[in-house]
Amino acid sequence: MTKLLLRNREIKSVFQLLGHHENDITYSVAWGLAQCPSFLRLLLQKIINWQGDLTEVEITMQGYEKNQGYTDIEIKLQGHFHLIIEAKRGWNLPDITQLQKYVNRESFKNSLCMLKKIVVLSECSKTYLESQLPSVIDKVSVDALSWKNIHELSETAQKTGTHAEKRLLRELNQYLGSLMTMQKRDSNLVYVVSIGAGSPEGWSITWREIVTSKKRYFHPYGGKSWPKEPPNYIAFRYDGKLQSIHHVEGYEIVTNMKTVFGEQSKDEITEPYIVYKLGVPFSPKEEVKSGNIFRGARVWCMLDTLFTSSTISDARDLTEKRLTL
Repeated sequence: MTKLLLRNREIKSVFQLLGHHENDITYSVAWGLAQCPSFLRLLLQKIINWQGDLTEVEITMQGYEKNQGYTDIEIKLQGHFHLIIEAKRGWNLPDITQLQKYVNRESFKNSLCMLKKIVVLSECSKTYLESQLPSVIDKVSVDALSWKNIHELSETAQKTGTHAEKRLLRELNQYLGSLMTMQKRDSNLVYVVSIGAGSPEGWSITWREIVTSKKRYFHPYGGKSWPKEPPNYIAFRYDGKLQSIHHVEGYEIVTNMKTVFGEQSKDEITEPYIVYKLGVPFSPKEEVKSGNIFRGARVWCMLDTLFTSSTISDARDLTEKRLTL
């Protein structure tokens, strides 16, 4: 089959032509739901256990009301249900003020539908969302749905859909599969961090043991210049040199470290942390010193530069030069 490239990026699904921003993903899912009754049926069964007819169901994107803003997706069946889906890429969540605006929309508030619900679509697990948002706002329930759920529903729908539905859903799944985690899978950037010799306060293991023994690393989620999107690769430096590079195999966002580290960690924390699961360590054969980097500074380096530079600071500088070309 002929290969299609867009700015050196291979296009394998028509949905990729839209892009990868939140609205692009939302429009793609809405189109899939509108064109594939098997997909819509499974989604409604999961959200509200709907078993009825779908003929008169209406799906709206970017519905606007003065002073209440836009909705991402609304799914309605007059007299039966009215759902508002707020879609977020990654682990970002809407604030309560935004959800309150949805609840107060005239079309939603005055709807005669028996069932009304706000659904937050993101990378978040149901447990994490429940710890961050209320389950009910003004008697309207707030539920969680993950992009992984959408991917799974689309995959299942292919088994019962028509040939046309199967083709569309295969393309949608290929598109979602590259986006449903926050990691940029085609990125070779390495996030290089410094690790001290001590232990996190109240812990029985050291920072370095967390990396070397537990194959984990964590940091505050999204604050103080920390990345919100997990890198493909993370590297650790201490004792004046690069120690190891790891592929990030997975991640989760937690508010209780005991769920990951057990009794070796302290009790529940006050802010969300992202915990990375680290792959097998690897490193250049030659020693790579830290170079001209502040003691606790965190830098980005392209993977190959760490193998061709004598210092991390040189790798950083070369990376920055490439990115500005």
